[in-house]
Parts: sequence; structure tokens; C-alpha cells
Amino acid sequence: MRTSLLWRYSVLAVAMVGLLGLACEDNGDGEGSGKLQAVIDRGELRCGVNDGVPGFGFLEPDGSFSGFDVDFCRAVAAAVLGDAEAVEYIPLSAGARFDALVQDEIDVLIRNTTWTAERDGAQGAAFTLTTFYDGQGMMVRSESGITSIDDMEGITVCVLRGTTTEGNLEDRFALGGISYTPLAFEDLDTLEAAFREERCDGWTSDQSQLAARRSSYPAEAGGPDSLTVLSEVFSKEPLGPAVRDGDDEWFDVVNWVVIGMIQADELGVGSDNVEEQISEPSSIDVARLLGVPWEGGEDLPDFALGVDRTFMQEVLRQVGNYDEVYERNIVPLGIPREGTLNASWREGGILYAPPMR
Repeated sequence: MRTSLLWRYSVLAVAMVGLLGLACEDNGDGEGSGKLQAVIDRGELRCGVNDGVPGFGFLEPDGSFSGFDVDFCRAVAAAVLGDAEAVEYIPLSAGARFDALVQDEIDVLIRNTTWTAERDGAQGAAFTLTTFYDGQGMMVRSESGITSIDDMEGITVCVLRGTTTEGNLEDRFALGGISYTPLAFEDLDTLEAAFREERCDGWTSDQSQLAARRSSYPAEAGGPDSLTVLSEVFSKEPLGPAVRDGDDEWFDVVNWVVIGMIQADELGVGSDNVEEQISEPSSIDVARLLGVPWEGGEDLPDFALGVDRTFMQEVLRQVGNYDEVYERNIVPLGIPREGTLNASWREGGILYAPPMR
């Protein structure tokens, strides 16, 4: 009897060890040693992006990608690989983006994605510090005479399927007791085509996305002046990068790249003066940001993020600080940083970087 029990326990122990081994085994993409090492070994960052929102994520005619979110992909690549161009951009629809993240088809999702409890929990995403504070709005034809959502009784509204905008739209119209018909689409191009065909009277999305699509609205359809974005904002949409749950080291790297870009803006360090600041940092905070010694040759501690402590040097050289990225991509859409939530906390906004110390 004792021998039989001992044998059973031995078999169970071997099985448990085998299962643990499978759990720790490399899954074919370096996951056994973590996502950070997988990206380093591959030599390329796989970044899930949008390809149809000018200023945020857009596929240019020459096949290159541009935009605010795209620049954050480039920043992560610069920090981890030393090369901002070492990125494979993977365009994703709103409905497919979280499946791609959870199934490890991408390393990071930077695609005008709202941080919510469900996405943070049930959908297996971990969100970094917010890069753009947005809110949902409504766009209508200027000739419609509609000046507020309260004027929209009985109308049809175009909306993207698989986004927070569907639920926000329902909540706002229910709050006002306004009847409407939602018309949902998988992608922006199909939605815009329906709007141009006047199959819907309103177009709802994040205000930044509405401004982006309005700015590129074709002349044959009336051009930007034919559209009006209503002033009401009826949701909170904190947008930012997301990684897959379960790899704290990779999350920390992506998160501190974002933080570092905001911190650099606060400290006045950018692509135009980074070399000067590396040679002679103007403050101990700048020295910490750039990973260089402070006065008297004092060696500052390593943050143990899994990358070289000088990682922000390449980010600033090749991409720039937060303000540079904003000015390059968002201001041309007619969305100034000044006076918005995305202004620095020192200038009345809520963009605020935890200290790098």
C-alpha cells in the first residue's frame, strides 16, 4: 500500500514539474525569457496601429506610416533597439486590436485606444500612462442646422463597431431621452463612405479622430468647411499604449519611455539640445533622465528597467520629447496643446510625469 501511494505521488510530482516546464518554455517568440528579450532578439518591434487617422496613425501614399501614435512606436524602438525605424507597423481594426495583443501578434498596441476597466481586466491589456486625453464628440454637416446633440431627435448616427463610442453614444442619447438609429461599421473608410452617401446624419468618435478626418475630408465631398464638430464632449477617453498582461518588465519599459518623453518636455530637453545636455546636464533631474553623471562625476543609480539607463538619449535624438511629437502631428489638425487637458500640469493641463529618480 505504501509503495502504491509513493508511486502515485511520484507520478503526480513528475507531471507537475512537466507542466511547470511547459509554462516556462519559450513559446517560439522568446516569451520564456520575456517580451523585452524577444523584441531584442528579433531586432524589430511589432506595433499595432491605425492606418486611417491623419495625425495619429496614417498610411502615407509612399507606404510609410506617420502620426502621434506612430511616433510613440518609434520611441519604444529607439529605447529598446537603438533604432527608431526598427518597427513593423501592423494596421488593426478596432474589433481586432485586442485579439492581436492577447494572441501575441503584436508587442504593443498604440492605436488611439481608450483605457477602461473592462479592457484592463477582461481583455487582458495593461495600459501605460496616458499619452492623449480625449473625449467623444459628434460631427454633422454644416448645412444641417444642428448645433447640439439635443437637436438630433430621430436621426441616424454612424459609429465604429467594437469601440467605447458605441456605449457612450447609447448612454448620451438615453440621458437626453433622444431616439436615434445607430449605424455601425468595422472601419473608418467604410463609415466615411456611408456618411458621404448621407446614410447617416451624425458621425460620432473621439474629438481628435473627428478633427483628423475632417481635416482630410475631400474637396469633391465639400471639404473640411462642409463639416462641423459640435462643441459638446460627452465622455472621457484617455488614450495610450497597451501591452499584454503578465510581463511586468516589458510594461515598465514601454511605460517609462512615455514618462521619459513627458519628463523631457517638462525639463526642456529635446532633440535640439540633447547632446548639450548629455555633456553638461542643467540639473540633477536632467542627468537622471539621460542616465549621465551629475556634477563632480557622481554616478547616478540604474533604474533596473531592463534597458541601458541611457535609453532616453536615443528617444530624444531620434524622435523628440512629448511636445515635439504633439507639435509635429496634432497641431496641424487644428488642435493646439495650449488650453487643453494635454497641456503640461505647469500650464493648466493634466499631463504629469512621475519623477525619474
